[in-house]
Amino acid sequence: MSASTTLIACWLGLAVLSVASVQLGSSGATLSLAVAVLLAALGKAWLITDGFMELRHAPRLWRGLLLAWPLTMALGALLALHFSS
Repeated sequence: MSASTTLIACWLGLAVLSVASVQLGSSGATLSLAVAVLLAALGKAWLITDGFMELRHAPRLWRGLLLAWPLTMALGALLALHFSS
């Protein structure tokens, strides 16, 4: 797969996940919808890290750190939502 094809595929994936996030966010406020929106956000973080930043060939430590941050934030948001209700 060429570099431009990879970038176009990543861009399309980001667009689809962004539209899905907006649609899910506008349909209500339940814990399961919040989980779905956060999963879409994690998917977008993965696409940005591996696709646009091209870290899929980088050392595992860098990929792990860049993917652990959005995962930590998503888990923190879920815990905050869970304990606030």
